[in-house]
Amino acid sequence: MADKRRVKPEDLYELLSVGNPVFSPDGKRAAYVVTGISEEKNDYYSNIFVLDPETKQSFQWTHGKCRNHSPAWSPDGTRLAFVSNRNGDPQIYVMNTDGGEAKQVTDAEKGAANPVWSPDGKKMAFTVRVKPGETVLKKGKKEEKEEKKRPEPLEVEKMKYKSDARGLFDGRYQHIAVLDLETEDVRLITEGENSFSPQGWSPDGRYFAFSDIMHEGDDLSFHQDIYLLDWHTGKTENITKGRGMFNQCAWSKSGRYLAVVGHGQEFKNATLNKIWIYDLQEGRFDCLSEGWDIAVGDFMIGDFLQGVAAPRPVWDEDDRGLYFLASREGNTNLYYSDLKGNLRQLTKVEGHVYGFSVSKEGKAIVSAAFPVKPGELYEADLERGSLVPLTAVNRSFLERAELSEPEEIRFAGAEGETVQGWLMKPAGFREGNKYPLILEIHGGPHMMYGNTYFHEFQCLASQGFAVLYTNPRGSHGYGQKFVNAVRGDYGGNDYRDLMLAVDYVLNRFSFIDENRLGVTGGSYGGFMTNWIVGHTNRFKAAVTQRSISNWISFYGVSDIGYYFNEFQHMLDPSDFEGLWKISPLAYVDHIETPLLILHSEKDYRCPIEQAEQLFIALKHRKKPVKFVRFPEANHELSRSGKPNLRIRRLHYIADWFKQYLLP
Repeated sequence: MADKRRVKPEDLYELLSVGNPVFSPDGKRAAYVVTGISEEKNDYYSNIFVLDPETKQSFQWTHGKCRNHSPAWSPDGTRLAFVSNRNGDPQIYVMNTDGGEAKQVTDAEKGAANPVWSPDGKKMAFTVRVKPGETVLKKGKKEEKEEKKRPEPLEVEKMKYKSDARGLFDGRYQHIAVLDLETEDVRLITEGENSFSPQGWSPDGRYFAFSDIMHEGDDLSFHQDIYLLDWHTGKTENITKGRGMFNQCAWSKSGRYLAVVGHGQEFKNATLNKIWIYDLQEGRFDCLSEGWDIAVGDFMIGDFLQGVAAPRPVWDEDDRGLYFLASREGNTNLYYSDLKGNLRQLTKVEGHVYGFSVSKEGKAIVSAAFPVKPGELYEADLERGSLVPLTAVNRSFLERAELSEPEEIRFAGAEGETVQGWLMKPAGFREGNKYPLILEIHGGPHMMYGNTYFHEFQCLASQGFAVLYTNPRGSHGYGQKFVNAVRGDYGGNDYRDLMLAVDYVLNRFSFIDENRLGVTGGSYGGFMTNWIVGHTNRFKAAVTQRSISNWISFYGVSDIGYYFNEFQHMLDPSDFEGLWKISPLAYVDHIETPLLILHSEKDYRCPIEQAEQLFIALKHRKKPVKFVRFPEANHELSRSGKPNLRIRRLHYIADWFKQYLLP
């Protein structure tokens, strides 16, 4: 380790993300995406590679510093569709798999995405953003854009008028179009004031499954449904009938079954995802995983992976069962269930499996990350549960950088239940020395820290800090009761879980200096950071990020505020007393800890006025506080914001803690 250098924020420019593996129909090749960061362009780029699983060799199929992603094999394997912004807006391209230039097949005004082949390979479904009444413009027919558009007022009549992901509503909804690849005719198959996502054709081509997106046209509707379009009759059937949140469909090979991931909102947005099966033959929609107590899907929090899409379930070849990801106790792994709900964990790693593909012969490729190894592709042995590396795109970084290996801890939480966490020693650790500790708190709160690479944590460890991160109540990975326990109790036992984590490591690890403690977190973690410094002075420095300080104003300014208070706090928006009682701003007179406030200008999830209120209140009281505003950034700054701002953010955090915690 002595000849290795410390990790630094700028290593983001060197690190590469690997994801979205997908086998060709014959199982002899697998496409995947590698994403990196261009320091010169201050932006992300991605390219498609194709792997030969037998020889373990990979070949680059697209090139350049643009975004090439979302590979989709044609049913016969002779063509590959993908999305690229090489000529401006993202459009769909198709290339022959035996070579040649890719052909652009869409020319939608606001771009196209999510290519889905029909079973005969003659059609392709995709998504576009259009206003009601608009059509999809064919290639060669696009009107000339104005050189410089004049600003226009925004007329608002609905509560769902903004989104942290898309910004202010521009009147366009995401709809599904179908392209005839032979005639180049394009038509929309969805319409109205709502958004939809394609889920795929049945194997015989008769049905097309699609989902809506939170019923965007209805302010007070928070469910997502699955629909089947019958191509023979033109009729559409809603198979979930408004019973919850459903998405990520997968057709069985025979076409009899449609697997669906979702839940009935029994615990609002704290409800565990389950797997449901729609039997077209019997017209039944039943929950396959009713007896399980695990979260179906990937709920791991990280700050490194780019261009990674959540994989849908995959059926085996004879309709006996299906493969899927699930999150459990700080790990995500590949699982399998038969149609009776008998569950098997296939990969058995203490890590983060975030993508997978299974060939018709039952061979599996996964993309996975570990605390000291950023994401790569692996061949998965589904009998033993082990992984064999297939790529090594980050080998150079790993050979030169000193990384801190986390140690798992488990301790008794506020009500005696076991809480899981991890402790990272500082780089250059020496027995007998004392080190400052940073407590990291994740957002959500219904997400999960775990065994994955986290660049922020490694950067802090490289500066001489021990790093503690845990999954207090409200986190995924520990069953329905645990994830629901935070609802109606923000600042209660979740706060106690975190303080007990600090107490535990102070008692167990003598190298931690109890007089040099720091705390940071973002979103819910930012709320909790604000709450902590208003309720204890044990921390000598704090950094609050994209935080909440006032639940009363949050109701009217956040893109989710008008229903979040009811969902999470179980309080009516007019209950000012109840909302103020759990607002960190109410305890500002008690804050003595030096506080750095980091917030993005275009954060619509936790709007910047939350930071402004806290800053002014502290500054007015002459408390030690500093406020940093990040331009042109939203709630996702730490994960997918402009690279230079992500790096500046990491320096701000480390520098604040060095100022107050290092001698």
